[in-house]
Amino acid sequence: MTPNIADIIRHHVSLEVRCIDRLYLHASMPKLQTSGGLCYFLRDYLGHPIPSPALFKPMHDRFVTAVEQFATQQGIPVVHFEPGQDKDAIATAHRARFRGREGVVMLGIAQEKMRAFKAQKHAGPGVKVRFEFSRQSVAVKQYYFYVHDREWGPAFVKIGTYLPYSVKLCLNGHEWVKQQLRRRRLRFEALDNGFLSCRDALALQAVCDALGPVDVQAFFDRWSHQLPWPLPAADRAAGDDHRLAINQLEVSLTQVFDRPVQGRLFFEAVIRENLDLGRPDRVRLLFPVRITRATPPPPVGYRTRVITEGVHPSLHIDYKHSHVKQYFKEQRALRTEVTINNPRDFWVRKGLVNLPHLRDLGEQINRKVLEVEHVSHHCVLSQDALDRLQLPTVTGRQRVSALRFGDPRVMAVLQAVIGFTHLPRGFRNRDLRPHVEALWGQPYSTAQMTYDLRRLRLKGLIHRIPNTHRYTATSYGLKVAFFYAKLYLRILRPNWAALLPEDDHLPRSLRAALDVLDQEIQKLHEEAALVA
Repeated sequence: MTPNIADIIRHHVSLEVRCIDRLYLHASMPKLQTSGGLCYFLRDYLGHPIPSPALFKPMHDRFVTAVEQFATQQGIPVVHFEPGQDKDAIATAHRARFRGREGVVMLGIAQEKMRAFKAQKHAGPGVKVRFEFSRQSVAVKQYYFYVHDREWGPAFVKIGTYLPYSVKLCLNGHEWVKQQLRRRRLRFEALDNGFLSCRDALALQAVCDALGPVDVQAFFDRWSHQLPWPLPAADRAAGDDHRLAINQLEVSLTQVFDRPVQGRLFFEAVIRENLDLGRPDRVRLLFPVRITRATPPPPVGYRTRVITEGVHPSLHIDYKHSHVKQYFKEQRALRTEVTINNPRDFWVRKGLVNLPHLRDLGEQINRKVLEVEHVSHHCVLSQDALDRLQLPTVTGRQRVSALRFGDPRVMAVLQAVIGFTHLPRGFRNRDLRPHVEALWGQPYSTAQMTYDLRRLRLKGLIHRIPNTHRYTATSYGLKVAFFYAKLYLRILRPNWAALLPEDDHLPRSLRAALDVLDQEIQKLHEEAALVA
């Protein structure tokens, strides 16, 4: 018998940890993001009468010289990265030899593209020389400072050597938590960049929840004053300093199993349940927000993929620039993690101040993924529940028509609802209608969608978010939708031909089994004297 997902989670998970995982940030100087800001900086602040690209080189050379002197004085290993090299693997080898409590482990140098300023010269009779600046992609020298921080552990700071001096930071929330636990002398066992066990699970989760923008900003402030920096301290004090923004955020939910075999059973059940529900032409596990007929799909589309590396499968659910990944980590834990590559996918600005909100959003998505998997695997309906769906009902003074199984329109509506289960802000009439129309295969009006949403709401399958025109599926609604979809897509539709006596395309073994069944039924009729 296939184990139930909910039972495995309830009885065999020894540790559950919610935490920010990888955090990739971009630091930029707001005053140097436009050509106008650049001209003001060169002319009005630095005092040059003509904003010229010739002023860039002295600034570039000064910074490069400062970095070279810093590496020599500190005795820091310098590595020139070649195209295609695994930078993290090289840095890991150097980290293994680092013995300090804090410091720069290695300096990496690479030629990479970034958005920088290029100038076009304009001159003519009686016209002073002037330059027009534009942002373009150019290949420049990039410095990778791989550091070990007393608060964050392993991290790196990447600095471009050309205006506008973009800076990138890569941090890991699990490593920050490990450093805090060590300081508090709380014993734990690591699982790669996560946790396998901890003496005090509640204290561990409390530390994970405490990570916030202040801790990230403190890291940046500390290292931006220890490392060589593109602009002098006086310019930074005058307001020409970098401001942090979130480029990528991973929010993870790790569930450690008491026995690896239980986790493996869980994940195999998850894979089986989501293979057909993720097909683009059927029920998609995705994050649609606002989709109309005129809305082009993202380049990668809305899709669910099962990717296998060796013998280890992983489930991927894509939406725009972001995605959810679920896999069995180190054969001991189920890791569900949402990667937000662009906060604007969820109507959130990239500012560091929005980190708590994005973390809450990621945790909500992770919980929703597991909820859908639980409901999908255990979607049995009682006879009373099935009768309420198949027959008209009266709610207050409102009569609600039936949601009959097998009705093409009802089936299309319920299948479409499943595709919106991961949407944190719910769905609207205009979001759901194109999907219902595609699944039904007939024109489907806004009025029909309104009528069907009313039926779903009064039957208890969806809930209207207060003061909005958005809806979310209830747990009961998910169970009904999965029951209808799985029964129809997996059993009824594929095996419908078996019910037709004139069908000649049935497999021989199936036809023989049906003949035997028919003979046994006839025999029972004869013994019970039911034959006409």
